[in-house]
Amino acid sequence: MAERKSFLLRIDGEILDALKKWADDDLRSLNGQIEFLLRRALREKRRLRGPDAPKDPESTYNEQ
Repeated sequence: MAERKSFLLRIDGEILDALKKWADDDLRSLNGQIEFLLRRALREKRRLRGPDAPKDPESTYNEQ
């Protein structure tokens, strides 16, 4: 597993509340939800390299 790093994130309260609810709905921690969403966005834009990168453009993850 890759090294975990921490950083401070300043975020609008309304966005934070929506992310917390979404995380609860998906049975994830808030941190896990944010990482999931960032990872998905990076894959879709082909900005992620390594084992999480799609093998081809059609293999991007499309979860609702």
